[in-house]
Formats: sequence, C-alpha cells, structure tokens
Amino acid sequence: MNHLNTLIECVPNFSEGRDMTIIRQITDEIEKIDGVKLLDVDPGKATNRTVVTFIGHPTAVTEAAFQAIKKASELIDMSSHHGEHPRMGATDVCPLIPISGISMEETAKFAHELGKRVGNELGIPVYMYESAATSTERQNLATIRAGEYEGLPAKLKDPKWYPDYGTSAFNKKSGATVIGARDFLVAYNVNLNTTSVRRANSVAFDVRENGRVKTDEKGKNVLDENGEPVRIPGSCKSVKAIGWYIEEYGIAQISMNLTNINETPLHIAFDECCKSAQSRGLRVTGSELVGLVPKSVLVDAGKYFLKKQRRSAGVSEKDLIHIAVRTLGLDELSLFDSSKKVIEYLLEDKSNHPLIQMPLNNFADETASESPAPGGGSISAYVGALGISLGTMVANLSSAKGGWEDQIDYFSSKAEDGQQLKKTLLDLVDADTHAFTKIMDALKLPKSTEPEKIIRKAAMNAATIGAIEIPLKVMKVSLQSLKMLKEMAEKGNPNSVSDAGVGALCARTAVEGAALNVRINCSGFDDKVFVKLSLLQADEMVQNARSIEKEILAIVEKLIK
Repeated sequence: MNHLNTLIECVPNFSEGRDMTIIRQITDEIEKIDGVKLLDVDPGKATNRTVVTFIGHPTAVTEAAFQAIKKASELIDMSSHHGEHPRMGATDVCPLIPISGISMEETAKFAHELGKRVGNELGIPVYMYESAATSTERQNLATIRAGEYEGLPAKLKDPKWYPDYGTSAFNKKSGATVIGARDFLVAYNVNLNTTSVRRANSVAFDVRENGRVKTDEKGKNVLDENGEPVRIPGSCKSVKAIGWYIEEYGIAQISMNLTNINETPLHIAFDECCKSAQSRGLRVTGSELVGLVPKSVLVDAGKYFLKKQRRSAGVSEKDLIHIAVRTLGLDELSLFDSSKKVIEYLLEDKSNHPLIQMPLNNFADETASESPAPGGGSISAYVGALGISLGTMVANLSSAKGGWEDQIDYFSSKAEDGQQLKKTLLDLVDADTHAFTKIMDALKLPKSTEPEKIIRKAAMNAATIGAIEIPLKVMKVSLQSLKMLKEMAEKGNPNSVSDAGVGALCARTAVEGAALNVRINCSGFDDKVFVKLSLLQADEMVQNARSIEKEILAIVEKLIK
C-alpha cells in the first residue's frame, strides 16, 4: 500500500431522506474527522434514503464511517421507516472503494475492521459483501438484503444467515448493516413517461444482466435440469435494475446500479433503456445520477453522442459534459451541477492554477505588472496553447464541412488529439510560474551553517532542474502541435488554412520562447551533464520547429494566392 497517496472512497446509504436535521447530524460526524473530505450528500424523499460520499486516507475514512453509522443508529428508527428503496438498516449499506495507492484486498481488510467494530461496539448485525464477503453466497447485496428489514427477525434465526459480526439478536431500531469493499459503482435512474411500475420493470428486465425468467406458452416458468428457472439475460453486462414509481416526481423509473462502467458505460445503459422503452410504446424523458461519478463517465458519454450525430468529438471537456447532460436529460428533475457531481471537480484545487483561471485582461495585467511571474515561460506555454487551439478549430471545421462525411472520423480524432495538447500546455502555464516560485523559496533558505548550506544547495538544484524540465516539455508539446498543424494545413478545410498558419506561428514562437527559458535556467547550473543534454534537446527542437513552420507557411501561401 502506498501510504503517501492512499485514498479510498466511502458511500454509505442511510435510511433517512426527508429530515435534513437528522441527515446533517450524521454528515457532521464525518466532517469532524481529519483527513476526510465530504464530497456529496444526496437525499431522496420518495426513497427516504440519503447517499453520502466522502474520501480520504483509509484509517480516517473508516473512523468517519463508524461515527456516521453510530450517529445514524441513535437518530433513525427503522421500526417506523418507509420508502421506495429496498433497505434493512438505519445504515443500510456502507461500501469502501479503492481510489489510489491501495488494492481491493487491502480495502477489504479495512472493511472487516469497520464491520467488526460496528458489530461489537454498536450491537448491530453486520454482513460483509462483494470483495469483503465471507462466502460466495454473501457477495451479492440483493441476496443479503432479501426480505428487507421486515424479514430480519426470521432471517437472523436461520444459521445460514447469522451475521458476520455482531449479535444475531434482532436490533429493532437499527436493523442490520451491510459493509463491504467493491469497485466504483454508478447509481443511475432513467425516467419514463409512465406511472406503471409493471411497464418500468419490463424495461428493467430487458436491460439488466440477470434479465427475466423464461416462460412457456401458458405463462409458466421454464425450468432447467436442476429444477431452477431458466433466465433470458438482458442486454447490459454488469447492470442491476428494477422498476419503481416515484411519487415525488409522479413518474416511474428504471433504477440501475452499473457495477462495471468499463463493461457497460452509462451512455450504453441509457441507450438500451431508450430502445426497450420505444419497443413498448414508452419514451425515456430524462435520467438522474445518484451520488457522484468520475469525469470520464460524462466525457465518454459526450463523445459517444457527438459521434452518433456524425459530429466531431474533439471539443472542450466543458462542451462534452454539456452534450452528455442535455442528451441524458440529467437536468429534467432538478438542476444538474457538474461541479458538485463529478469527483475530480470536487477534489480539484483551483489555487494550483491561478493564471489559467484568470480572464484574458487580468492575465495580461498580471504579466505587465512589477511581479517577475508570470514571465516568458508561462507566456510561451500560453502562446503554444493558442496555436494548437487554432489547429483544433481547423480540424473541427473540416469535420463539419459538407461533402467530407467520409473524413469525419479522421478530423474528429485529430481534434481530440489537439484538445489534449491544449490541456497540457495550459497546465504548463501555471507549472512554469510554480517552478520560478520554488527557486525564489530556495534562495530564501538560511545558509549560515554548513548543514543549512547543504540543504539550501539541494533545494536550489531540485528547483533549477524543474525550471529547465518544464520549458523543455513546453517545447516538446508545441513541436507535436506543429506536426498536427501541418496535417491540418495539408488536409483540412482550405478556407481555414490561414488559421493553421497563425497556429504554426504561435507554436514555433512557443518553442523558441521556451528555449530561451531553458538556456537562461541552464546558465550557471553546475550539473554539466544535465545542462549539456538539455541544451542539445532544446537546439534540436528549435531547428525542427523552424523547419516545420516554414513548410506550413509554404502550404498556406500556395492556397491563399
């Protein structure tokens, strides 16, 4: 386990979705724990259930989970609980999910530590599931939860269903809790233009992996040689689904858990629901996400829907997410705010990117001020970003040109490449300024004693290497941009060839500007081998950039005469 950057996510589901005072008291317990960040609180009135998402180091996360489960056991009385969603306890389910620096096996150990503590200290029966399950029969949450809270008294008396931790005595107030370790799961509901649960279930059976039981002409279940019902599998792997009616919205929904978004991405599950609904005379009107999703879920959906429209997918991340939200109808029932629903946006520290967050006029004012940063390095990266942005624009305009339909995939692919190069260069705008700041910080270190001198010299060396490597990266990415711009000048829409030319001028400027930074930061640095290699790389890239720029401008001149 990588202790320096170890993160797990916890997504407990509490059986209270209406009383915000109770919900807030539970989430307050989570926020009290150092090393944990509360990402999302998603209450549902009809389901009478709240999905909470938080992230942090495993030790801190398991402590926060325990305190939240404890508070829920004090505040929620399951004997009077009613809601649309299946449930068996005040804290119904509490999965731990490995995010970075930790394996599933290690995450399962933390789940067992949590389960044991909940069982022993709170007197709540605990069942372990998914990757933390104690037997194959207990891996599936639905199997464990069968019979729900009302069936617990009888279930706990069955030796096959003794809990993994805690007493087998029925806890009338808190019910039972299921704790486990699992992969990332997307909870997703698709809205239908019907109030019929039966029809919603028909769609759910069409799409879910488990499908439906096969019946004969008389409507009786078809059994296999072991007497078990034969099932007709649904269209989507790793998808669990049921139909229900949500009184709050006045519609029926297909409620899905996507347990492996690599096997069945969200946009495929949505499309399959649309196909099934239409075949049954129904219509999908929108959908909703419960809890959080990785950014890739919406970005991939945006690309998928643009490609279906035979449009370029090489647009900005913001535009891709906008297309996904509109096509999926994620804002039908309530406002969808991606800054609050996408994990990466919630974890993003915008203070690390102050320059690219600025309006253009503020960026220019900051550059023109007495401050030495941003300087030539940041400006070189930004000019490079503008250059590849023009190349990406040409690719997108070319993909949209009438009569070029057979080339859409090519230009869309090039535009996607351009977007990635643009993002890298924009990140380098602030990275260059951070590198300069590190040099200034190293210069401020004391140097009175010999140990202080050694520490200061080591800090200066590390900072100087960073200040050389970052402009070298600007050069490499800008050189890649020039190659892409040349393709766009040769093959793109000839009406936009001047834009490719301007992009080339910007990209070559970025290469040469960054080279000046490499040279000045190498000056006086005493690692002679590193300096020699860096200067050789810079000189070679400058020559390549000048050569490619010359070729591009020749193409431009020829076409605009």
